[in-house]
Amino acid sequence: MADDKDPLKQLKDLNKLKNQLEDIQRRVENEVSIGIPQGGSVLGSPFLKGFLAGYVVAKLRPSALLGVVLGTMTGLYAAQTYQVPNIEQTVKDFINNLKKGPK
Repeated sequence: MADDKDPLKQLKDLNKLKNQLEDIQRRVENEVSIGIPQGGSVLGSPFLKGFLAGYVVAKLRPSALLGVVLGTMTGLYAAQTYQVPNIEQTVKDFINNLKKGPK
């Protein structure tokens, strides 16, 4: 009980927590800087979402190349600006539901 009130021990604990938080912050900043969303992988990246949007737009336009470029840019903007669902997690949930079978 006496250790709980020891200021030196409390200071050491606070310093340890501060170092842990800084480490977590560095890792998150590294993931964000390379384009991987938090808790995700390349499948959840804004680029893939943009590419998929580009593919959909290309199917609707006569000029496929222009459609892919325009759709990719639109998808990248939407993925960075709005809360777009995580494709990777959605696919995993769908596959897990298929494996479980009907209820």
